[in-house]
Amino acid sequence: MSRTFNTIGSLTTLKSHLEENNIYDFKSLKEVIDFQSSFTISRENLISQHKNLIEEEKNTLNIELKNFETAREAHQQQTEQMLTAEINKLRQKLNITISNTPTNLFQKISKELRLWNYKRKIKHKEKTFDSDVKRTISHLIDNYQVKRNRYQFITSNVDEAVKQSVHHSLSELERKKTVVDNLNSFIYGALGEQKVVKTLENLSDEYFLINDFAVSFSPAIYNRQENNYIKSVQIDHILVAPSGVFLIETKNWSEKSLENMSLRSPVQQIKRTSFVLFKLLNNEMSNYHLRLDRHHWGDKKISIRNLIVMTNTKPREEFQFVKILTVNALLGYISYFKSIFSINETQRIADFILRINEQKVIETK
Repeated sequence: MSRTFNTIGSLTTLKSHLEENNIYDFKSLKEVIDFQSSFTISRENLISQHKNLIEEEKNTLNIELKNFETAREAHQQQTEQMLTAEINKLRQKLNITISNTPTNLFQKISKELRLWNYKRKIKHKEKTFDSDVKRTISHLIDNYQVKRNRYQFITSNVDEAVKQSVHHSLSELERKKTVVDNLNSFIYGALGEQKVVKTLENLSDEYFLINDFAVSFSPAIYNRQENNYIKSVQIDHILVAPSGVFLIETKNWSEKSLENMSLRSPVQQIKRTSFVLFKLLNNEMSNYHLRLDRHHWGDKKISIRNLIVMTNTKPREEFQFVKILTVNALLGYISYFKSIFSINETQRIADFILRINEQKVIETK
């Protein structure tokens, strides 16, 4: 099995866009695709769940409303007993005070004050007895009224009750669907890249697969072939093989996409990357770091082959310096070339490219 590095680019971009929209549900590309394909069923299941929740709520309310009168009577009785006990306790204190005989003027005045205070408290508690009882059960009555209103609403407006219940969850589900659908180009891209990666992983461990190679340059590199400057390059896969380096750009395009003039040419993209990588791999500095075994004729050149792999449909045309292949033809094409590097040399080349990729920005001065 080939040695693989980095997550495929489309998948990384897809995950980034999802997280920007606060979507963290999906752990794999398969989960995203399953979500799309099962959306209608998920929506129906969600509504069904909330129908069941509303039915359960109605049944619970019905039982609670039936039990309300018993609960109210029990609470009222408990409150009346408590208030009656307080009044009786005050009366006991009043009777004890009446039975006490004062021996001096001070005790007589103190007794009169206590008698007045006990009588006042008893009178106040007797006067507010009914209102105090009502106040202690008022929260029960209010709660009963709320539940009664809710029960009547659910009973007479089942569909509206379900609609209100499911609204937030359904809105979130539909929002996710909209976000995911807007990312279809990345989903298709990730599907294509995943097919290519799985195919290339069938190669032996003498092959090194680097996904999502991307670097920028400061300042930009001048490209004499195109008479322009290259600020950055990105390629889906770089396969470092004993036979050399393969740049692989994956496209999961339909025939309509092939004919779309607004889509960027993958041929131009891969040629730009090939030009840059050739310069990075074949110079005095890279030769020093790579330490490739010398041939008696001179330094070895690291050949770079440009491949565009179409996972859906393939154009009939051929292009200069770029080979267009289907996924099924990919391994056969790579295996056609003879080995020119040892396993150690191949690994040093892969390590060198990985270090370049980790830099992200390369100073070219």
